[in-house]
Amino acid sequence: MRILVLGASGQVGFELLRSLAPLGAVIGADRVANPELGIDIAFDLADHSAIAAQLDAIAPEVIVNAAAHTAVDAAEDEPELADALNHRAVAAIAAWAAPRGRLVMHYSTDYVFPGDGTQPYREDDPVGPKSVYGHSKLAGEQALAASGAPYLLLRTAWVYGARGRNFLLTMLRAAAQRPELSVVDDQVGGPTTARFLAATTAAMLARWQATPAEGRDALAGSFHVVMAGQTSWCGFARAIIEGGVRHGLLEHAVPVRAIRTGEYPAKAPRPAYSVLDTSRLRRVHGLEPPAWPVGLEQTLAELAEHRRSLTQIAYEVKRC
Repeated sequence: MRILVLGASGQVGFELLRSLAPLGAVIGADRVANPELGIDIAFDLADHSAIAAQLDAIAPEVIVNAAAHTAVDAAEDEPELADALNHRAVAAIAAWAAPRGRLVMHYSTDYVFPGDGTQPYREDDPVGPKSVYGHSKLAGEQALAASGAPYLLLRTAWVYGARGRNFLLTMLRAAAQRPELSVVDDQVGGPTTARFLAATTAAMLARWQATPAEGRDALAGSFHVVMAGQTSWCGFARAIIEGGVRHGLLEHAVPVRAIRTGEYPAKAPRPAYSVLDTSRLRRVHGLEPPAWPVGLEQTLAELAEHRRSLTQIAYEVKRC
């Protein structure tokens, strides 16, 4: 099976290249090819007229789209670019996949909801995005659902990992440089590791592969994929710093002051409540998300091991 991963240079894309490898021939693609990183093909999602030809040349049986415009504040100033990548590119991919019966796996976001709820959002709860980013992601969802292509849509939230640009790495850098941090405490969600998201993607695809064609409709559609439990950004930051000290990534802890959203102005509105209900994921695919602190511990351990490896390499080089 030929599996095309779009957005292979991102934090989720990187993990997908590893998680999907046992399932078939994985082809990594991004704006710039880099074979050393597993990015075999340059693929321009902004050139919608060329997407079909690019897909014809690759001939994937499964398309996993981890590419997106995710700069939430920047999207407010560049709505056309956000729509081009998060909506129209998805529509073009789905239009190619539909007549060929090729599976599209695509990621969306908690930002499609209004963010004013008090109970975890289910897949069929009313949507109502409040930002340009959220509107563009919702339009992509709708285009995929209307295309007729077989699809698995994975909504997620608060994604981070051991590489890339994310809240975890930002907090570790800030805690190493500042005597105190101020972090929003009135936005709630479920921190989710890129590795968990990629592993869940692989498990869902493996189940799809193992199911006869006539039974696959029951496995398709939208699913919420986040780790279990909830916290605020402030609570997450405090856990990161505590764990960073424990794993030797920080010399000492710094205090984290809880602030309100209004004290940290941002161009795009953020959801106050981003908790997603994963009941359908458990019921349909039999997958039970671990608690978010488990993912944090694993990621901090990975960072610590990477630092030890780099230290050992530097020591060996010095000896030479």
